[in-house]
Amino acid sequence: MSDPKSPKLLDRVRHTLRRMHYAYRTEESYLYWIKRFILFHHKQHPARLDTPQIEAFLTHLAVKGQVSAATQNQAFSALMFLYKHVLEQELSTPVKALRAQQKPRLPVVLSPAEVQAVISRLTGDYQLMAQLLYGSGLRLMECVRLRVKDLDFESRQVIVRRGKGDKDRATILSQRLVEPLQIHLRWVRRRHQADLSRGYGCVYLPNALSRKYPNACREWGWQWVFPAATLDTDPATGLTRRHHTDPSALQKAVKAAVRQAGLTKSASCHTFRHSFATHLLAAGYDIRTVQELLGHNSVETTMIYTHVLNLGARAVHSPLDGL
Repeated sequence: MSDPKSPKLLDRVRHTLRRMHYAYRTEESYLYWIKRFILFHHKQHPARLDTPQIEAFLTHLAVKGQVSAATQNQAFSALMFLYKHVLEQELSTPVKALRAQQKPRLPVVLSPAEVQAVISRLTGDYQLMAQLLYGSGLRLMECVRLRVKDLDFESRQVIVRRGKGDKDRATILSQRLVEPLQIHLRWVRRRHQADLSRGYGCVYLPNALSRKYPNACREWGWQWVFPAATLDTDPATGLTRRHHTDPSALQKAVKAAVRQAGLTKSASCHTFRHSFATHLLAAGYDIRTVQELLGHNSVETTMIYTHVLNLGARAVHSPLDGL
């Protein structure tokens, strides 16, 4: 068992997460839940706590906090990481907390006309990013983390690196986006060259690539397709560099566009991905193909979109229509 008086526990958590190459967003989430756990137990050191205290915290989240199953699972994962990889402390018994209920929800899907209405109300980079979300079925973070080398104009493919589950996959690139993206990249390249002339231009590289290839961070292929407007300090390294576009900025722009389009659906950036899958299935494409484009582990996950297709007038005629 770790010494309960061991200082700077959260620094140890952060160091371990980075050593194991966890994403920065995961780092933020895990640190948040570990802090919540410590405060819930009146600032007791986790090394003094065991299974009953973990169960009490997770049950509190489900019953009092009424969090979703996904949120409770994230908190659970954070605590398991703490005990296994940081404290290196084995729990006395398996955790059997009251779990939040995972209720089945049908995804929000826009019609092609609604997709067009939203995208037409976006401008500049935001419009181009929304077109990629819908045209390639990308997740929000997959889009903002695209690098120049991930766009294959010759084969009309987008290569998604380290997507959900740390998996790579290839998806389609719309022919309509080839020219706009090439024009956009010419502008991005000019700004990258300006950064290089000022002594910057070194982009973040995953894992240990920056040590293995010290000059790769300045190469054009590794640059973000959608870089941030300003240089900033990397919270993980303290270096001044240009990060990718803030995902929250695109989320706000899409939310505003949905309102301007007069839609009553609770549409978001992820709705474009749902619409991509549903529209491909409606067009007659094989569900296994759609599964691969989305990067789902199981075809059962992709089948949720067939439920959307089977709703309403596509499958059943109202009895009122027969009167």
